[in-house]
Amino acid sequence: MCNNSSYLSLSKAMYIFSADREFIESRRRALKRFVNLVARHPSFWDDVLVNIFLSYNGQDIQNRMRESIRGVGDEYMTSKISAQAKDFLPSDIQVQFAASRELIRNIFNSFYKLRDRAERIAARAIDNATDLLGFGKELSALGSDTTPLPSWAALDKSTWGALKQALKGLSVEFALLADKAAQQGKLEEIDVVEKLNLFLDLLQSYKDLCERHEKGVLHKHQKALHKYSLMKKQMISATVQNKEGESVEQLESRIAEQENAIMVMELRNYFSLYCLHQETQLMHIYLPLTSHILGAFVNSQIQGHKEMTNVWNELKPKLNCLYVGMDGLPTPPLSPEESRFFTP
Repeated sequence: MCNNSSYLSLSKAMYIFSADREFIESRRRALKRFVNLVARHPSFWDDVLVNIFLSYNGQDIQNRMRESIRGVGDEYMTSKISAQAKDFLPSDIQVQFAASRELIRNIFNSFYKLRDRAERIAARAIDNATDLLGFGKELSALGSDTTPLPSWAALDKSTWGALKQALKGLSVEFALLADKAAQQGKLEEIDVVEKLNLFLDLLQSYKDLCERHEKGVLHKHQKALHKYSLMKKQMISATVQNKEGESVEQLESRIAEQENAIMVMELRNYFSLYCLHQETQLMHIYLPLTSHILGAFVNSQIQGHKEMTNVWNELKPKLNCLYVGMDGLPTPPLSPEESRFFTP
């Protein structure tokens, strides 16, 4: 007999294996969603990095991807419209950007909660399947019991034998019910939860893009403007104090450089807003996905409950044998509701 430490070690190893398997599966699904979103994106689907990622069969894919873009500038440097991006934007772009970000944030928060509830619904279906299967196994155990029946325990020994045979037969029906419940849980995971996760990934990517804009380009632009205002103050101070010409010329040169830097950052800021404007339109194209998700949820519920109802209805007549009197022996008293239920 194994000792307690060996049993605990085995249990821990089995738990770790199960956790690793679930983690790997969740990462596989997340990668699949990511690839689908990137491959469907109108600007990314034919990108050289995407093509390498999807088609390269070598060992060192990271270096291969780095080499393919070595010396290539960012989106602003490679875009043909980066310098004219402002012309494609509405005059109140900042207001619209703030409103769009707030809308997507609210949608994300609501669908995050919907996803959690959908996961719990699917998990309950799986738990229901486990309980139904356990219920059937206990019926089978009762039906297979070989314990001798004492002579003084019953007026007719055949009664318990008939009940055991009926219970063992019913265990098969509960196994079928468990299978239907498990199928419904899996269907909800694939058709509902995964679609919700895909939509949440899309919403999260938009939120991340907005955050990158504010913490990146916009912040640098504002920082450059602040630095420019300090330089202008230094220039005024130097002029008032009649400092040496060389010092003033250096300040003028630095101010000119800063003005050029601000101009570039302003163009980058508008280009970033242009990209966000395009992504906002793409987000609204995806919004009808919500109706498909809700439709999948309703259909999974209808199909699952319909199949379960069919099995329950097939099981119901088989319960009558449990209430048939043996050789005129009295059956247990039934309530009016039970009498109607067990009437063929």
